[in-house]
Amino acid sequence: MKIATWNVNSLKVRLPQALDWLAANRPDALCLQELKLEDRAFPVAELEAAGYHAVFTGQKTYNGVAILSPAPIDEAGVVRNIPGFEDAQRRLIAATIGGVRVVCGYFPNGQAVGSDKFDYKLRWLAALTDWLREELKTHARLVLAGDFNIAPEDRDAHPDWKDEIHVSEPERAAFRALQGLGLVDAFRLFEQPERSFSWWDYRMLAFRRNFGLRIDHLLVSPALRDACRSCVVDKAPRRLERPSDHAPVVLELET
Repeated sequence: MKIATWNVNSLKVRLPQALDWLAANRPDALCLQELKLEDRAFPVAELEAAGYHAVFTGQKTYNGVAILSPAPIDEAGVVRNIPGFEDAQRRLIAATIGGVRVVCGYFPNGQAVGSDKFDYKLRWLAALTDWLREELKTHARLVLAGDFNIAPEDRDAHPDWKDEIHVSEPERAAFRALQGLGLVDAFRLFEQPERSFSWWDYRMLAFRRNFGLRIDHLLVSPALRDACRSCVVDKAPRRLERPSDHAPVVLELET
């Protein structure tokens, strides 16, 4: 089973690239973030023509998440946004794909440590952790995928990264709290090249210089840890013309 996560930074702009990537890789589940479009504008027909079903929740200009699968998705099991957490921003969707509970999240950026947006980020993370604690009781086989906007360790950020956001201790503590539920960073189950990143700024030739962060993750529940066969960053879409600033991260499970 192949599960991937990709912040496309506007599905309208990146749709041709997404369709090409689906055709070349044929994932069983693709989690998308930053759709930046309303539900009525979601490209259902184009994806169906490519052989993919979709569940999604979006909003104009900002945020938005989706899960795509070649298998039909049972709408009855779909959750949109964190239950019990009042939030106008569309940042989370969950569905069951092939017996695996797939949770797709676009975690808040936080803007700057100490800001109101940073406080929102920490509250959102705490609510997510509380909900997942309950979700794991009924879904032992679970994958949490998405743009976390957190580089969990020093090796997940370029050594010259000077900004506190994405690497601050409160953010990393929140990441560790998710791991405290038993969730495992699938990428780190395997030997990886040094300075493996998934996001590079559009500015300052960052991608060419590999000045980036690893902020896109797939965390797996204990029941899936031994099923993990590989987890890699696919840099190819980042090399395209007008790319997303993120690259897909792909997890292969033996299920």
